[in-house]
Amino acid sequence: MTESTGLRLPPTAVDLIEGGPLGHVVTLNEDGSPHVTCVWVGIDDGDIFFASMFNYRKTKNLMRDARVALSVESLQFHGSGLRQYLTVTGRGEVVKGGAFDLIRKLANIYIAPGAEIPPAELKVHPGYVTRIHVEEIGGVGPWAGDPPKLPSK
Repeated sequence: MTESTGLRLPPTAVDLIEGGPLGHVVTLNEDGSPHVTCVWVGIDDGDIFFASMFNYRKTKNLMRDARVALSVESLQFHGSGLRQYLTVTGRGEVVKGGAFDLIRKLANIYIAPGAEIPPAELKVHPGYVTRIHVEEIGGVGPWAGDPPKLPSK
């Protein structure tokens, strides 16, 4: 994979992702309609990654149109009472290969230490790894500043 060309995630956003929440990835179908799916997300050298063992729709979409959005929900509450969440928009760089090892690494977080997901027989498949080059960071949490105020009456 190439060196990141996007924004760097603040440490608070990295901590959230490394805690193992599911990510919701939005890509664009060929007709321009959105496609959303859940993914395990990880951090490598400050960049967000996800992987799939096969060429699913999200991967095909990103190979055709690199625009991507990701949301990740925290279990923490903001001082405003809202549940914290991170949103990221950017460009997805898809590379063939390396998915098995990344998914195994993430399975230790998302399932349990030592989890053998994917099964060993899938190691022969290269899979696909997507790196998100972050262009915008938002949401509610320390990575986004204060949430908008309600209009006064």
